[in-house]
Amino acid sequence: MVIVSHRNPRIKYVRRLQSSGRFRRRERAFVAEGTRWLSEIIQSGNEPQFVLFTEDWGASENHRHLLDRLTSEAIEISPEVMKDISDLETSEGILTVLPILQLPLPENPSIFLIADGISDPGNLGTMIRTATAAGTDGVILAPGCVDAYNPKVVRGGMGAHLQVAIHRLSWPQITSLTSHMTNWIAAAGDYVKYDQVDWKQPSSLIAGSEALGASETARQMFEKRVSIPMVRPMDSLNVAVASGIILFEAVRQRLAAMESDVV
Repeated sequence: MVIVSHRNPRIKYVRRLQSSGRFRRRERAFVAEGTRWLSEIIQSGNEPQFVLFTEDWGASENHRHLLDRLTSEAIEISPEVMKDISDLETSEGILTVLPILQLPLPENPSIFLIADGISDPGNLGTMIRTATAAGTDGVILAPGCVDAYNPKVVRGGMGAHLQVAIHRLSWPQITSLTSHMTNWIAAAGDYVKYDQVDWKQPSSLIAGSEALGASETARQMFEKRVSIPMVRPMDSLNVAVASGIILFEAVRQRLAAMESDVV
């Protein structure tokens, strides 16, 4: 059977998942588009709720091989219906509906990235992907952040949502969670340089929007500031870029410490 109706219940369900964060939270589900995402899902051992694909996408032997590895339902839909429900200008022809997997936070975390009021989906997606690559124990979404399962965030994460704990918490919850950590707010200005911080100690990095910086609440709660020196004067760096620079300095320090312990 090929779905050709825009009023089909599954199509209406996907459309709502794509457009409504409240509906995603209620259903505990989200949409991931593209062949790469489907491959990541299969490799991670997770099972989607169902998959929608077009005839052209399914004509590839490699793509059919991916579908054969699923136990969940894979349904062909018309190109017109795919265009209607896709968040992309040009869809690859494959769309997966997944349960939201909220991985647990560790009992004794060593490093967190706290996204503070990040409203740009592309930035948050990149931050989640970078934090995953840097081996953080979790990405914490403080109040004011865009939904982590917004289609553009999911696209920017490129599979990271399956690998790292992502939790939306209130500021009191964040304070309790990080009480044993040194909490650093990334800020523009003459503060402690990012490579002068001892990131080997349990730490959190609080990154606010590049337009407004850290929220007033964060500034009142946490005193320590960390900055990235710039050769030419700029008001700020892109928040995803700045987070990556600092997190990978933490990676460098921790790897160096591990190597010295081995020697």
